[in-house]
Amino acid sequence: MDKDQVAAVLEEIATLLELQGENQFRCLAYSRAARAILQLEGSLSEVVAAGKLDEVPGIGATLKDKISLLVTTDHLPFYEELKDKTPPGLLVMLRLPGIGPKKVKAMYDQLGIDSLDKLQTACAADEVAHLKGFGARTQQKILDGIAFLGQMGNRFRLDHALYIAEQLVDGLRALPGVSRIELCGSLRRRRETIKDIDILISSAKPKPIMDAFVALPQVVQIVGHGETKSSIMTAVDGVAGRSLINADLRVVSEQQFPFALNYFTGSKEHNVTLRQRAQQYGLKLNEYELAGPKKSVTCKEEADIYKALDLDYIEPEMRENTGEIDAAAAHKLPTLIRPEDLTGAFHCHTTWSDGSASLEEMALSARKLGYKYLGIADHSQSLNVANGLTPERVRKQQADIDALNKKLKGVRLFKGTECDILPDGRLDFDDKTLASFDYVVASVHTHFNLTEAEMTARILKAVSHPRVTMLGHATGRLLLRRDGYKVDLEAILKAAAKHGTMVEINAHPQRLDLDWIHCKRAKALGVKLVINPDAHATSEIALTTYGVSVARRAWLEKADVFNTQTPAKIDEQLTKRRQ
Repeated sequence: MDKDQVAAVLEEIATLLELQGENQFRCLAYSRAARAILQLEGSLSEVVAAGKLDEVPGIGATLKDKISLLVTTDHLPFYEELKDKTPPGLLVMLRLPGIGPKKVKAMYDQLGIDSLDKLQTACAADEVAHLKGFGARTQQKILDGIAFLGQMGNRFRLDHALYIAEQLVDGLRALPGVSRIELCGSLRRRRETIKDIDILISSAKPKPIMDAFVALPQVVQIVGHGETKSSIMTAVDGVAGRSLINADLRVVSEQQFPFALNYFTGSKEHNVTLRQRAQQYGLKLNEYELAGPKKSVTCKEEADIYKALDLDYIEPEMRENTGEIDAAAAHKLPTLIRPEDLTGAFHCHTTWSDGSASLEEMALSARKLGYKYLGIADHSQSLNVANGLTPERVRKQQADIDALNKKLKGVRLFKGTECDILPDGRLDFDDKTLASFDYVVASVHTHFNLTEAEMTARILKAVSHPRVTMLGHATGRLLLRRDGYKVDLEAILKAAAKHGTMVEINAHPQRLDLDWIHCKRAKALGVKLVINPDAHATSEIALTTYGVSVARRAWLEKADVFNTQTPAKIDEQLTKRRQ
């Protein structure tokens, strides 16, 4: 097992232990170990082989033995026993917003609820509301959450699906006879959630490739095994533990590859409009060719298809039939932002609040990524669960940042805060404390059940505050786990435009908030966007790449995003904002 797989197992063990009623310290030990493994630099197997795993902070002798067994054998009897003792439906119930292991255990122990179906029935019979610590409001939230999960279906976060997809591609790329290989479908378009994995290969000898595909170590079940198409099920570590996702492999000829790549990338709506344009040219476009009654258009690359139809090349992220074909015909497509355009990021947490790395560790990791600056935005005082900073601790942290900026070369730390927006719209720090920061990220973390009017008024008040630089994760959603709170985003974006307040694209793949549709609207209104990783560990700073994907889907260019500028320009604009 690699680092990600081991960390996923450790996190699941922590959850399973909670469901078994184990004490919180033991559960937290596994969670801390999972994070420590993810942050480990270099090869986990090499660390295990060298017998140095117990030198990693947070991993004692017991965890060392368990992790070593996982890495060397891919199995852990302790983990398997825990899974066997836990009804799988309990893990699914944890996907419900606001429902943690303690509540799931209470419903299981007292009502025998071990599935969403039984839970829905018990809620309908008003049984859950009468449990201690629940009530009518919690019961209704559960019903709303079940409805939400039903709407989402069996989908997976982009990062989870991309991780397993890239493993499959790596297992196929070096095979004899593989000429070209690409991911297709919604993964290539970088949708925020994914239903299945599509892989396309060009080769003159498809059969050996198909045989190798169904024999890959990631295969859990073979669904179909043909000459040019095969389907398998593989495991993805998601929010409800391990789930199965379908992966299809198609092998086409080298001549067919550009057409198949275009067709299987989609979206369906984009393809329909593109085919209609081909018809206007007397041509037929499908997954095999672009041809007319008297000729076939040779296309070596996907861009040649668009060129043959007098269109500029349309990047995969834009192919949602939202005007991209008209823009391509008029030569008015934007030059999309790229990951390398980012010069730094804001909204990062350290051990001062609920992060796992120090100020210096975060700064050095940012520098290693090529960033010229990093904004530190630890939580404010009211968020006790995240070890929020008091004004006194803020002053101490800022002194440490000043000292580090004198010491470090090649990267600068900006002094910020993720300041809670209180239920009435006030900010969690007084104006004097707010004035001490280089920038302020204002975010909602509590009281999600306000009415739309109340939540909108709450955020409008914060966005209008002269000390607020940017709005963090605007809707509070957690993909596949929790829908966003009710809020009038149009009103929020208009207020942000009026007051010059930036809006964050939270790049953490569990959020991706704002979504691309509202990012596009923000740009139209003149709102400056900023791509932030919401990093709680050094490894999470690089999550900005997922935010770039959102920005590209929203047609954003480099100039539309604040953190593409030089450190000097960033400093100048933040200083101007504070005056």
